[in-house]
Amino acid sequence: MVLYTSPFPNSFLSVLHSFSWGLIFPCYWLADRLVGSFVPTTYEKRQRADDPCYFHALCIIITTPIYLALLAASLPFALIGFLLWSPLQSARRPYIYSRLKDKHHANGATLLTEWKAAGSGKSFCFGSANVCLLPDSLARFNNVFNTQARAKEIGRRIHNGASRPQIKIYIDSPTNTSISAASFSSLASPQGGENTNRTVNAGIKRTTSMEYKGDNSGSNNSEEREDKGGSGEPNEGEENTCIVRINGEDNGHMSDTETDTVNGQAHASGPAEPPLEGDTEIPKTPNHKQKEGDSGSLDSCSASRESLVKVHVGDGTVDQSTVNNKLLYKASIMKKTSVRKKKHTDETFDYEISAFFPANLDFLCLQEVFDKRAAEKLKEQLHHYFEYIVYDVGVYSCHRCCSFKFVNSGLLFASRYPVMDAAYHCYPNGRGMDSLASKGALFLKVQVGSTPQDQRIVGYISCTHLQAIAGDTTVRCEQLDMLQDWLSEFRKSTSSSSTANPEELVAFDVICGDLNFDNCSSDDKLEQQHALFTHYKDPCRIGPGEDKPWAIGTLLDPEGLYDEEVCTPDNLQKVLESEEGRKGYLVYPTSKNHSSSQKGRKASLKGNGRRIDYMLYTEEGLYLEWKVEVEEFSFITQLAGLTDHLPVAMRLMVSTGEDDP
Repeated sequence: MVLYTSPFPNSFLSVLHSFSWGLIFPCYWLADRLVGSFVPTTYEKRQRADDPCYFHALCIIITTPIYLALLAASLPFALIGFLLWSPLQSARRPYIYSRLKDKHHANGATLLTEWKAAGSGKSFCFGSANVCLLPDSLARFNNVFNTQARAKEIGRRIHNGASRPQIKIYIDSPTNTSISAASFSSLASPQGGENTNRTVNAGIKRTTSMEYKGDNSGSNNSEEREDKGGSGEPNEGEENTCIVRINGEDNGHMSDTETDTVNGQAHASGPAEPPLEGDTEIPKTPNHKQKEGDSGSLDSCSASRESLVKVHVGDGTVDQSTVNNKLLYKASIMKKTSVRKKKHTDETFDYEISAFFPANLDFLCLQEVFDKRAAEKLKEQLHHYFEYIVYDVGVYSCHRCCSFKFVNSGLLFASRYPVMDAAYHCYPNGRGMDSLASKGALFLKVQVGSTPQDQRIVGYISCTHLQAIAGDTTVRCEQLDMLQDWLSEFRKSTSSSSTANPEELVAFDVICGDLNFDNCSSDDKLEQQHALFTHYKDPCRIGPGEDKPWAIGTLLDPEGLYDEEVCTPDNLQKVLESEEGRKGYLVYPTSKNHSSSQKGRKASLKGNGRRIDYMLYTEEGLYLEWKVEVEEFSFITQLAGLTDHLPVAMRLMVSTGEDDP
């Protein structure tokens, strides 16, 4: 299957499309600004609280006639542009595939080595988020604004979070899972010596395991692995690691002498140096004021309690070995609550509320990237980490769908592994406002390695966004039916294997997206019992109508996005760890016995919030001799103040059944 790297099959159509859109854009921009001026966000209202009450009204009175006059003047040109633009959409391709040509700009992609199915297995990390990048006037109805600036900041935060280094902290104790306030303030990174893995021993006796995998290893990383051989190495795919082992008999407290010892060992590998010349502070978005401790951008003065790490990485082209020698890492150990990364008695994997996207994030599925200019800005930022991106997914005008489509599907896919095949289908049954967008499903096949027998190791990922309007249960169930059918067809059409002679080994099959229903609302019972959940597993779900106790909602209350308590990743993380905090800032499942308003029903709220963003996986249709299981599941607060959804991430372990060499 051919991957489309441009929206049109030839340059003439591309030029004609650009010309037609150039005629439309002034009218579109003016209309967007005009409507947006009448829909203030709570942040803007608070900013204007100190201004005289007549000041904003005066601005509206002055600017509105100007906008209307310019809008009227641009309408004839927009009409001509529309008459050219609309028929061109029949020749438009359903997506654009972008591959980073200069790999020096991709912090993550340069470090990947091909998986040869050796060792006990390999883990793959998937992320999904609804980023609400609509035209600014429409985004304001969700209480977010400045779409262009948010797009750039979202991309920055994602690639900064995913490319941070790996630090493992093991605290040995058979019982206690809490940690006292004793801390490491200066834990140095591996400095490119003979051993990729460093171990620092200290004197605390506690039980916990916190693992962070980053991508700041040197350019000679693969050569070091070859020199060291296979002995004592982690699973294939685990990259540069710093290991801290803590044990002792001091009831969890570290003496001053031991603290000095640890700090001395941490600084022994190299003196602390100032940030690289290429370092730039992540810009403060207008959605919230960046404060000390806002670790979502990795530029705070103190590390997040959850991340255990602070990194400064320049955006320019920097030699990776130079980065290794100059990075300064800080790690700290704080008390952990029962919600954060804790093994449930009946759970086989870790789960957490994290202030960062997982390190070594392999695949990312985004929804509501509707604005095309914002999509370009987001793509540029994501290319700092992901080498392969599929964006501008969908159809426009009346092409391939029953109703007229003004915007695309809003889907975007980013990967560190090469995309082999891609296909998009538009849901034909959208209703209401959703019918104006070409919501659908994007199906992708990626190659993650090869066997010594030259068999390709592949994986399937599906990204979708279902009907949003409450009460459209039948529509969503029909869309789930179509999703299953299209995925089955995609797998058949892209498979080059037979049972007798398999040319490909399928490692995983994952579905990500905003499904717009939760597993606890009484109004969503039909979706909860859909056949999709008999074939695909939801790590957060016990059964229809019941989530696991640790699962939390992913839909934030828009009215509280800019509150002091939740406007930074760290603050939002702390709030969501408590039941009372969740009740104040998450949207909760609806019940037929209660009104849709959350006011007055705090005591009767069901579950831990509406979880409408899903990550599903299946064990069906995979290579029979391999086993797939969840290694970790995360709810992420790194996009606090930038969107009204919580991103989610899942790490899958593909076990080959072989012993490590």
